[in-house]
Amino acid sequence: MSDVPRDIVFTRYEASRGLAWLRSAAAMFAQARARWLLLLFAYYVILATLRTIPFAGVVAVSILKPVLGVGFLAAAWTVERGGRPQLRQIGQGFRSNLRALLPIGVVFALGLFVAVLASALVDHGKLIDFLTNPPPAPATGDTATTGDAAVDDTEAVLMDANVELGMLFAAICALPVLLAVWFAPALVVFQDLRASQAMLTSLRAAVANWRPIAVYALALFVIAGMMPTLIVTLLSLLLSGFPQAVRGVVTLGVLLPYIAMVAAIVQIADYTSYRDVFHAGETLAPLSRH
Repeated sequence: MSDVPRDIVFTRYEASRGLAWLRSAAAMFAQARARWLLLLFAYYVILATLRTIPFAGVVAVSILKPVLGVGFLAAAWTVERGGRPQLRQIGQGFRSNLRALLPIGVVFALGLFVAVLASALVDHGKLIDFLTNPPPAPATGDTATTGDAAVDDTEAVLMDANVELGMLFAAICALPVLLAVWFAPALVVFQDLRASQAMLTSLRAAVANWRPIAVYALALFVIAGMMPTLIVTLLSLLLSGFPQAVRGVVTLGVLLPYIAMVAAIVQIADYTSYRDVFHAGETLAPLSRH
């Protein structure tokens, strides 16, 4: 089979369509909140377990993310047809053309690795040094001063203008890979493409829809980046008269559910964006009931 993509039809949209993908994902999440959060919890437990593998853990996480992400694609496909997300769907990627999904994960991992290395061209290796030698966390029994020093060191690095430019340059370098893997798992699972075909098709469709993708990314920056900071700031003002322990518990009680909801919606949006771009206007066959 040739590596040249088959004639996969996709739709080009205006910029505002990026918001529609998130709205559709949020509506799908609202249909089964508890089940989606359970699926998300299983996803992160698996990733956290993989990270404990010495030396290879971080690489394994990057490689298996597209495989595990298929679980959300399968759950969204099910919900769209009147069903409910199932916990067992988190392993759907291991049963759905794993040989094509793994290379996507490899390309994703290599792309991020090369992008981080490229940051050294701008910041002279400061970002790489920070990632490979982060400030040590205070051990049990250490004073609060040690912990504060570690936080201060981290903030100093992240506020360094050269490091910020390095991160920006790394993000630009990673962009082609991110676009190539955006729709690729769905194209493998739903349209039976090979890994190379899926990534090339994903890249073509993403470039053609750069406007809605840019709006999607901006909206995601607001809800996932700015809103948590705003929530923490507002709670700090409202609870200024309470003990620190109470403020911490209340803040976590509000912030963690919000972050979990946003994380689930972003996972679902991988399906809603794929569905809209590659299957616009198609009617749905309901799930068979046996």
